[in-house]
Amino acid sequence: MPAGKRDTVLGVLDDEGIDYVVTDETSGREFVGVVYFPIPTAAVEPVLERLREVGLDDQAYTVVLAAETVVSRRFDRLQEEYAEREDNQDRIAREELQARAEELASSVPTYVVMTVVSAVIATAGLLLDSPATVVGSMVIAPLIGPAMAAAVGSVVDDDELFSRGVWMQALGIGLAVAAAAGFAAAVNTLNLVPASLDPSAIGQVRERLSPDFLSLAVALGAGVAGAVSLTTGVSSALVGVMIAVALVPPAATVGIGIAYGSVSMVVSSGVLVVVNVLSINLAALSVLWYYGYRPQRIFREDDARAATVRRVAVLALVIAVLSAFLGGVTYDSFRTADVRSDVEGEVEAVFAADGVYPALSVFDVTVTFEARDPVFLLHEPSSVVVTVGVPPDTDTEGVTAAVREAVTAVAGPEVEVQVRFVPYRTA
Repeated sequence: MPAGKRDTVLGVLDDEGIDYVVTDETSGREFVGVVYFPIPTAAVEPVLERLREVGLDDQAYTVVLAAETVVSRRFDRLQEEYAEREDNQDRIAREELQARAEELASSVPTYVVMTVVSAVIATAGLLLDSPATVVGSMVIAPLIGPAMAAAVGSVVDDDELFSRGVWMQALGIGLAVAAAAGFAAAVNTLNLVPASLDPSAIGQVRERLSPDFLSLAVALGAGVAGAVSLTTGVSSALVGVMIAVALVPPAATVGIGIAYGSVSMVVSSGVLVVVNVLSINLAALSVLWYYGYRPQRIFREDDARAATVRRVAVLALVIAVLSAFLGGVTYDSFRTADVRSDVEGEVEAVFAADGVYPALSVFDVTVTFEARDPVFLLHEPSSVVVTVGVPPDTDTEGVTAAVREAVTAVAGPEVEVQVRFVPYRTA
């Protein structure tokens, strides 16, 4: 407490019904004492506001600590009072929010090392088709910090924190892609994987090559969860894994596409990375503003509101534009599923009990699709392979023609049709 403010400060605490302890200040500076007082989480911001109103702003410093247990009748009454207030929310104070955001945005050297290691592990997991390895890479990815720092910096009008968050996000994604590309290229050059390996055929990689609207939901959910965990003061470690789910594997897939020279892989997974980054930031910004976080000084609220609205509008616009790609992929997924279902239905009809060849059995129908546009958005069926089981002494004359007629009726005349006969006996 600064000299001359002791009685004023203690008067505020008495008015609020707060227990406190005062000790003398012996540092020789212009302070007369230190006051310690326990208050509920929801009361931190209102009480600090009252203390600023009586002149403590820029004249003293405040340390906020988490108390495990407070045994005090006055504290219990104070807790009940703030719990009954309609405007009370289970959130930490603005100062705590900024401190947590700055803490999450770790130092650049640590951030660089952890991001590179995470991307390399994710790339190895994708090439090995190992879900466990991919999940492990997400646990150590430090990507939650920059996203939350950018959102907090925007709503509280902290330009330095906002710029740091944006810059570190760009740095992290760039590092992840570069590390993944370098590692995948080294693995391929050193023949640590088969020379004939097609990354797009790997299950873990293929999941990131067809981003649809469900991917957008994952990113928005991760952003909301990150902001809520930040505002409530709970551990954000698990939420950080969720954010890494939306960013690390797609970024590693972009790197693999660069290493293997696959334009389609780079485009599709690259769009997914950009959409996820923007969606996480949009969700976090919206949640923090909804929770009522504003700049410390009233006259800066308008500037913060204008900046936040402008950034939300830009994010929403870019996401809407990129969502055209997601919408196209979603439409293509439904369309290819319909074509596959129709082909299977027509082939089954040929060999049904009341069909042309009831003695034969369909073992498998495989429909292959190829991209038909420059951005690899829409696919058309290119080939159909039908495996037919043939019992002993069964005539197969005309089967190939019948299957081809049935397939081309729904898939088009340009589709290549193969019929493979497999003799079998039933024991």
